[in-house]
Amino acid sequence: MESVMIVSNSDKGIELFSDILNSASVNQITAVHSCGEARRLILERDFDLVIINAPLRDESGENLSRYIASMGVSQVILVVRSEFFEAVSAVCENDGVLTISRPVNRSVFWSALSLARSVRSRLKKAQEENARLKQKIEDIRITDRAKCILISYMNMSEQEAHRYIEKQAMDMRCTKREIAEGILRTYES
Repeated sequence: MESVMIVSNSDKGIELFSDILNSASVNQITAVHSCGEARRLILERDFDLVIINAPLRDESGENLSRYIASMGVSQVILVVRSEFFEAVSAVCENDGVLTISRPVNRSVFWSALSLARSVRSRLKKAQEENARLKQKIEDIRITDRAKCILISYMNMSEQEAHRYIEKQAMDMRCTKREIAEGILRTYES
């Protein structure tokens, strides 16, 4: 994990989590004291992990944790009082928020931190795969549009248009998408 935001009312809480994170080799730690500050900061940049030490000045922290988790970018650890743990955990777990009861046991926090790291890693791989697949779909969409143009303007069959784009890509040593984009520029202008 590279960047972590700690949201806590108390400086003591910020200090506790900062110490634990420093011993876990996390260097980029940002601390804020309210949900409002955290919401503004999360819009400006991404964090690998957000630790929320609830309750906060302006809200309980539950809504903030669910909001950040729903954005799908950061892992969230919500620390709540032990008497509220069951209720808050039941609500937040479905959104992917890890909930820990206070007082914080260091070994439990280490386990949650380790779990957050592994989930973050899996999520990042899934996001990369998603981006790759979206790119592939976009490539196919552009290539299909170019084929339709070749069919319309050059009276080619679908197979001939496909073969033409493939052959041009091989001959010019570029991608089928680049050839398709060239066809689109030529005939759609």
